Amino acid sequence: MTAKEIRQTYIDFFKSKGHEIVPSAPIVVKNDPTLLFTNAGMNQFKDAFLGNAEPISARVADSQKCLRVSGKHNDLEEVGHDTYHHTMFEMLGNWSFGDYFKEEAIAWAWELLTEVFKLDKDRLYITVFEGDDSENLEEDTDAKKFWQKWVSDDRILYGNKKDNFWEMGDQGPCGPASEIHFDLRPQEERDRVDGKSLVNADHPEVVEIWNLVFMEFNRKADGSLENLPAKHVDTGMGFERLCMVIQGVRSNYDTDVFTPLIQKIEQLSSKSKSEDERTLIAMRVIADHIRAIAFAIADGQLPSNNGAGYVIRRILRRATRYAYSVLDLKEPFMYELVEVLSREMGPFFPEINSQKGLVESVIQEEETSFLRTLEQGLKRLDDIIASSDSKVVDGAKAFELYDTFGFPVDLTSLILREKGMDIDQSGFDAEMKKQKDRSRAATKMSTDDWVVVKEDARDEFIGYDRLDSTVHIAKYREVVTPKKKFYQIVLDHTPFYPEGGGQVGDKGILRSGEDSVRVWDTKKETGMILHYVDNLPEQIEATFKAEVEEERRRLTANNHSATHLLHEALREVLGEHVEQKGSLVNEKHLRFDFSHFQKVSEAEVRHVEDLVNARVRQNLPLEEFRNIAMEDAKEMGAMALFGEKYGDTVRAIKFGSSIELCGGTHVASTGQIGFFKIVSEGAVASGVRRVEALTAGAADAWVRGQLDRLHEIQSELKASDPVTATKALIKENAELKKEVEQLLRDKAGNLKGEIIQKAEEINGVKFIAEKVDLDAGSVKDLAFQLRQQHKDLFMILATEGDGKVQLHLLVSDDLVKGKGLNAGNIIRELAKHVKGGGGGAPFFATAGGKDVNGINAAFEAAKAYL
Repeated sequence: MTAKEIRQTYIDFFKSKGHEIVPSAPIVVKNDPTLLFTNAGMNQFKDAFLGNAEPISARVADSQKCLRVSGKHNDLEEVGHDTYHHTMFEMLGNWSFGDYFKEEAIAWAWELLTEVFKLDKDRLYITVFEGDDSENLEEDTDAKKFWQKWVSDDRILYGNKKDNFWEMGDQGPCGPASEIHFDLRPQEERDRVDGKSLVNADHPEVVEIWNLVFMEFNRKADGSLENLPAKHVDTGMGFERLCMVIQGVRSNYDTDVFTPLIQKIEQLSSKSKSEDERTLIAMRVIADHIRAIAFAIADGQLPSNNGAGYVIRRILRRATRYAYSVLDLKEPFMYELVEVLSREMGPFFPEINSQKGLVESVIQEEETSFLRTLEQGLKRLDDIIASSDSKVVDGAKAFELYDTFGFPVDLTSLILREKGMDIDQSGFDAEMKKQKDRSRAATKMSTDDWVVVKEDARDEFIGYDRLDSTVHIAKYREVVTPKKKFYQIVLDHTPFYPEGGGQVGDKGILRSGEDSVRVWDTKKETGMILHYVDNLPEQIEATFKAEVEEERRRLTANNHSATHLLHEALREVLGEHVEQKGSLVNEKHLRFDFSHFQKVSEAEVRHVEDLVNARVRQNLPLEEFRNIAMEDAKEMGAMALFGEKYGDTVRAIKFGSSIELCGGTHVASTGQIGFFKIVSEGAVASGVRRVEALTAGAADAWVRGQLDRLHEIQSELKASDPVTATKALIKENAELKKEVEQLLRDKAGNLKGEIIQKAEEINGVKFIAEKVDLDAGSVKDLAFQLRQQHKDLFMILATEGDGKVQLHLLVSDDLVKGKGLNAGNIIRELAKHVKGGGGGAPFFATAGGKDVNGINAAFEAAKAYL
């Protein structure tokens, strides 16, 4: 069976068992502060497991894109070196929310594997939870009993808490798990060593393929367990491993999930994966990583320097490093693999087809940028080697290469070994530990258990219709971070809008008589609306008046509605390819990212502004469609954003011909926006542009500020027409600049004779060290004239200005060739005397510094080279 057939067979099987088939959630998590990426199939059902939302169905199945590269679930370093770990992988899953439990889950798993997929029963092993006395957890006798209907006792093994008790995190739903393992080894090896001795022993050919988790408990903040009100099933089967088993190969990378990608890499690199182990590992890494990168971008996450974007950039750079150092690929190439992904996975994951152009463009730009950085890193390593007085390079310097230039320590070690050197590995490890400790300290957060005040509260958002309401606290918990302690409060219903869809969360007051607390942010987590406060009210059970900051909400609504008008206008002016790629909406301004492959011209910006302002003046009324079916919204023409997860019912916002799916707050009519002004337009990434704009009073203030600056310019120029006056000034300045340059050239020419007369003869070389009063261009002209006239000249000139110093070093061609002197290397050492740095060519180099008192020391150090 092909990979496509295997996936579809799984889906069809559980559909026949009454499961609703749902699409994969985006690989990038947008509305859960506890996760950067979807790292397990159950993530999109987290709210249902916690009891904070109703599941879409009692029985659900899907194939979920997952990414594991950071935190507790981190497989990155194993990727490529073994046969079965991946960054992005598909998790085939089936779920029961309070419906069927262990017996059905076990029976169906056995039926699918042995009767549908026809796996060899003699190669399957089962593990069940052995219990844990420290937690008063009993052996999972029920799971064992149900397995005994299908499997002999000698193939049912006990597993400890590490392997057979699954937890969502430090807190939350958890329960015993039953794993299914498959023995891939050849028969002669199986005859020698019993497979059950290799289960959960990290053997590459005795692998876990399916994990059946039986959610029975809730882990509290103090570590204790309590029973869940309902029991659930959460299963996850690694699609890539399943394909390996069914297709009878001994590596995931030998399945048709990866072989089309590896074949393309072989073609692009003109190398074969069978050449050696390093080449094989490099191709595996690249084939794995391109999937993670491409799908993350397709789901709306661009590479960046922080958060989820940093993780994607790190994965891309890891793949590029392998290509550069092992496959000798020095130009961008990974973007060409997206076509293969689109062909192979597009039929099931349509986002990779619809976003293909953007994904290719972003990856190509990232590759180009990193290859430049890699070249800089190699030059820096050359400098480190040249300046090292030992055969062992300092670990801190190696870490600088890793941290600044993305150099893996193994690449640094490889280059050093080729030069007969080594790396201080313990020093590198110490620096790495410091960085990790800093990162953990910065992000560490602890939360207490929820204290329930009011049972069965609905946690309903009513803020579309009103900005205040009489409310009660339903529950609260304490949160401690390295910077502060605060509380999260859940109300029985709330007018506070929780951050989402690019719109910031509301602020306001919870008031009860004289007792009041300020709500400084509102967010949504696991289906609950959380109100952030520094202190709890004195009377938790009192009745409160919840009051949203009205002016802040009104200004935010202006900007949010303006983004809808902007989106439509951009599509009209630039084309239907324009799609929203991100936004930020608050009370001060709006930011809108969109797909477009070239700079937006000034004329196009004006056209967009005109269209938006025309619709503002039309005073288009808000037409809101709440809780309508997704299909009905699509029929209306509502735009959905890629990378967003929508439910069966949605909310559509309509202003004239603009119709979008949106959960944010908006103006009653567009006239409230008042005035719309774009203040900047630029690139965010290849194929993605960003517009920043203002509305209402902020836009008015910006225009007034521009007019004030214009009046100030007119006053300074003493001209009613500043454009004509400015052109005249520019022309006059250019003429004066030419005169100054000529004067400096004449001065340099006069200095030439004086300087050469001061030359000191050292070992047959003319040595000159002088301070001169010239600009950098004139110094260079002077140096190059002397270079043509003198074949044995070693000259260092220094210039001062604004408390800083510039050093200029000339080494004649004969000295470069005959004595091996290199101005670029020498100047870097001389620059240390003036507390600076520099570089350049072998015959001419420059350096800048901030210590003018070090000039004479630099001159003496220069003389020492002769």
